[in-house]
Amino acid sequence: MKFTTTAAAFAAITGTALAKKCQNITVPVTISARNGYFDPALVPANDVDVTNIILDLGQLGKNFTQMELKSYKTVHSSYELATTYCAPDKGAPNVVQVLTHGVGFDRSYWDLPFNNYNYSYVNVAVDHYGYATFSHDRLGIGMSSKGDPLNEIQVLLEVAALKALTNMLRAGHIPNVPKFQKVLHVGHSFGSIMSYALTAQHPTISDGLGLTGFSQNGSFIAEFLNGNNFRQANAFPQFAQLPKGYFAPASEQGVQLSFLSPGDFDPALLPVFFKSGQPVTIGELLTQGGAAGAPNPIKAPVHIITGERDVPFCGGNCFSAPTGLQSIPESSKAMFKNACPFKVSIIDGAAHGLNLLYSHKETYMSILDFFVQNGVAPG
Repeated sequence: MKFTTTAAAFAAITGTALAKKCQNITVPVTISARNGYFDPALVPANDVDVTNIILDLGQLGKNFTQMELKSYKTVHSSYELATTYCAPDKGAPNVVQVLTHGVGFDRSYWDLPFNNYNYSYVNVAVDHYGYATFSHDRLGIGMSSKGDPLNEIQVLLEVAALKALTNMLRAGHIPNVPKFQKVLHVGHSFGSIMSYALTAQHPTISDGLGLTGFSQNGSFIAEFLNGNNFRQANAFPQFAQLPKGYFAPASEQGVQLSFLSPGDFDPALLPVFFKSGQPVTIGELLTQGGAAGAPNPIKAPVHIITGERDVPFCGGNCFSAPTGLQSIPESSKAMFKNACPFKVSIIDGAAHGLNLLYSHKETYMSILDFFVQNGVAPG
């Protein structure tokens, strides 16, 4: 296995001292997953077809995925995953956080360069709390290996990649990265779905979950899909090399509708986010719905952190909850019967793109304080 390592260009500075040390590492993995198989003709030929797919996926009362599913096939292949490892300059702790981004992003979501890294989750986790972090571009996205957007780049294959990375971190099998006693998983949106699915399948693989931009209510996904105003990603110069079946938002307004909330973001960030955003595959959209549907037997600490005005998981109001619940994400408690403890935090005024918002500091403290207070602080 050949690993590639380069010095990251975004080491943070506190005064005159180096606050964190980061390195970019290309990690090879060989993985397998039982993927859904769909007729290749389902891949849209043009933007009209893309919109038709989005409308079909969001149709109330119908399961478009089940309607189009032909069979299941095992995908087995080797890939390269683009990752970044960061640790305090004083040395690595015994705990690492595996950070998995959601739709529309790559691993830079966790270490945003905007406004001199003022929005960086990694800076806070490493510099102020002493954790190590390990972020990665999801399989098929960013600088990681690409694949068939319909029948290959699906959620369960990406979960298999996440499992491989987790096992390598526990075993100390990634060059220049130490062996860790404890591994935490922090996800955003699709990355939270992946982290949920991983621990539902392998409940002892993680020592704690931080699921941001997440609930298990799928009633509002049409609002997110429609709001993004997806088109073929290869219509944009930066994605010209991608095949049909990779989708990207057509406008800044689509990004704003899906990820940002009034009064909680810097308008100067919107064009930056739009230009640096990442696509999603048709296979991901078809398979994400069932990935978090099974009960999760994990016994570790679990914390769900979602913005009050999250569109895809709360329809824009997480406090519009069923009788007996304070928020929509609290319904997930029934799926985490063994979690110790289980907590839900709703960030007032925040939308789905939590790390992009003025309220990001509250989000970060909520995640990190929960871990520290529940036995998984770095040591």
